[in-house]
Amino acid sequence: LFTHSADTTFQPNKDSFINPHHLDFFKFCGRIIGKAIFDGAQMDVHFTRSFYKHILGKKVVWRDIEAIDPEFYKNLQWLLEHDVTDLDMNFSVASNSFGKVTPVDLIPNGSDIPVTEENKEQYIQCIAEYKMTHTIEKQIAAFKDGFYELIPHTLVSMFNELELGLLISGLPDIDIQDLKRNTEYRGYTTDSPVVRFFWDIVMNRFTDADRALFLQFVTGSSQVPLDGFASLQGMNGLQKFRIVRTEDTKRLPTAHTCFNQLDLPPYKTEDELERQLLTAVKETSGFGFA
Repeated sequence: LFTHSADTTFQPNKDSFINPHHLDFFKFCGRIIGKAIFDGAQMDVHFTRSFYKHILGKKVVWRDIEAIDPEFYKNLQWLLEHDVTDLDMNFSVASNSFGKVTPVDLIPNGSDIPVTEENKEQYIQCIAEYKMTHTIEKQIAAFKDGFYELIPHTLVSMFNELELGLLISGLPDIDIQDLKRNTEYRGYTTDSPVVRFFWDIVMNRFTDADRALFLQFVTGSSQVPLDGFASLQGMNGLQKFRIVRTEDTKRLPTAHTCFNQLDLPPYKTEDELERQLLTAVKETSGFGFA
């Protein structure tokens, strides 16, 4: 029913229809998750950020696909940063299911509409939505049918996708000293002022809930590895938490969950870093300007 995404969280399988009863199973899964929330029980299950958004009825953004398919995300990023005029692309995509390839229009008459510099942002959003939403929309709908039989939408609509994940899985016991011991740096050292600010904030200023949201923000899951952060997994196997220097202090800190990476500008003060980090963790999808 579900597949592992690149950041090790779960995403509905677009080819689950091979089982004729797959939608009944998705509805049952929704009921189980809803019943756990209703009873105040936590489940050791972690979904992709885009799937949490689907449960809440929130719109996915194209950058959400990085956690599911980082190579595809890189391709979209390349399109955004380069001229696409001569690439001979249009608003259609080839759907491959068990070797059967079917052309699909991303918008009405999409195969007749070329991708240009003027409309490429629309194309990027459309093709990302197709992969994250349209290919699994029946599975999403069935899961939500079961989920909302027990949990009224009004009760969870106040949460964002990260908070919903914690509501389902519970607050983890996070050993920040262990995380610190297993952190790599690029552009910084352990003695860099902003790095010292960072660890003081996470250890001494953050609440347990803040730390759980932060872990989910940078790794895609609030789950702590059983053997500690030395065994933290990325898309290519073992991948320690990494803090990478970026220069634009007008930007919020950003995360790349497939690589357990935090891009951190050199903010001048600890208070500024705390404000920017909390904003990034609680109010964004990991990307954006302050």
